[in-house]
Amino acid sequence: MSQEEEVLGKAYDRRLMRRLLTYLRPYRWQVVIALVSIVLKSFCDVLGPYLTKVAIDRYLAPTGGTTAGVWSWLSPHPLTGIAQISAIYIGLLLLTFLLEFLQTYYMQWTGQKVMFDLRSQIFRHLQRMHIAFYDKNPVGRLVTRVTTDVDALNEMFTSGVVSIFEDIFVLAGILGIMLCMNWKLALITFAVLPLIIYSTKIFRDKVRDSYRRIRTAIARINAYLQEHVSGMVVLQLFNRERKAYDRFSEINRSHMDAFKDAIMAYSLYYPGSRSLA
Repeated sequence: MSQEEEVLGKAYDRRLMRRLLTYLRPYRWQVVIALVSIVLKSFCDVLGPYLTKVAIDRYLAPTGGTTAGVWSWLSPHPLTGIAQISAIYIGLLLLTFLLEFLQTYYMQWTGQKVMFDLRSQIFRHLQRMHIAFYDKNPVGRLVTRVTTDVDALNEMFTSGVVSIFEDIFVLAGILGIMLCMNWKLALITFAVLPLIIYSTKIFRDKVRDSYRRIRTAIARINAYLQEHVSGMVVLQLFNRERKAYDRFSEINRSHMDAFKDAIMAYSLYYPGSRSLA
């Protein structure tokens, strides 16, 4: 058990990510469609609020220098122009719906395929292990690796990667528009970015440690349950129920404490980041 915790404490993130990405190779076209959908959807998300800005500057509160440029083809009449912008906005919403459908469908589909391949490979590997391996590793821990941990990887592929890419493209689009509109005011706004980056780094380290402890605690719980439920006859025969219950409570408490640390990190980070933003 201590050996497992030592391995979990080491950070091989880049090497681990490269190994995980190899499972996406058989489904590269589905991944490409999903990534293209993410990029286009991010563009639509950024363009929507910008259309509101165009409507305000041209028709609701006209300012000088708004007749030229990309939007010069819009009608000079307020009602007609706002109707045109509204039609574009509705078209963007429909396009966003289609892109989000493609993104969600193909990422979830790919995640299920990757999870199937990964579980098959793990089970095939377990079948080739020596019998002595199963004397040193509880069955419950191995079941956790094949089921719960693979589910966590699937969540990373289908939700984590999508959120990271989408947020990056949306943020890049917002920064670009802000710099084009007023670069001086944009630079003042960017002054809080170092604080946000620093707080995000602290949050990442704390949450990563908490989730590693959670994974270890889940493996311990499953291993302990498997051993004691399958050996319940022996447990009751020697009147060890109370000691087994106390030991299980201790293991279960470690899982709860790890989750409480993760909750504390989230409760501090999100309000702090929003206040800085």
